[in-house]
Amino acid sequence: MTDASPTRILLADDHALVRRGVRLILDGEPDLTVVAEAADGAEALELAREHRPDLAVLDIAMPRLTGLQAARELSRTLPETRILVLTMYDNEQFFFEALAAGASGYVLKSVADRDLVEACHATMRGEPFLYPGAVNALIHNYLDLAREGRSLPAKAITDREEQILKLVAEGHTSQQIADMLVISPKTVERHRANLLAKLGLKDRLELTRYAIRVGLIEP
Repeated sequence: MTDASPTRILLADDHALVRRGVRLILDGEPDLTVVAEAADGAEALELAREHRPDLAVLDIAMPRLTGLQAARELSRTLPETRILVLTMYDNEQFFFEALAAGASGYVLKSVADRDLVEACHATMRGEPFLYPGAVNALIHNYLDLAREGRSLPAKAITDREEQILKLVAEGHTSQQIADMLVISPKTVERHRANLLAKLGLKDRLELTRYAIRVGLIEP
């Protein structure tokens, strides 16, 4: 056992102090090592492609790409990298979205010193890690769906529309968004028009309020 290579971890959080604290927890374990740190979701994807970590620990609320957006992309492009979401949001919606995005576990920052190492070990064993409140939410949700014969609701907007919504709400121009996503400004405008129509909103201000409400950006 002692000869096994440590689990190589990518850590993504937009707060340097949080990263430092989490890194101290992880690097304190002989079988865990942080090999890269990212300050936003887009940087997390770049570093994941470069380092090919065994495990990515992602915050939810980050600039450019959220942790959930990064998790979806990681699941698609680097399926061998396992994913843990580390968040301050004790929120059923985010919890279910994290599972749908490919995360193996959901850890609250408030108890990271207690739960994070255990979550890393469970994830690398191929087991899910869910904090107690999430387990209750999962059971209640399953029972409700079974009782009513429903399936999980579809997302209101596509992944690409969500990307553009986040960037619009962060104040980027259509040209800047086009450059970031390597698409044309016209395509950005078309997506923006679709967003307004789908969500029944009038302008950038209302898009920004919506983005805050669904956790894509922090107020």
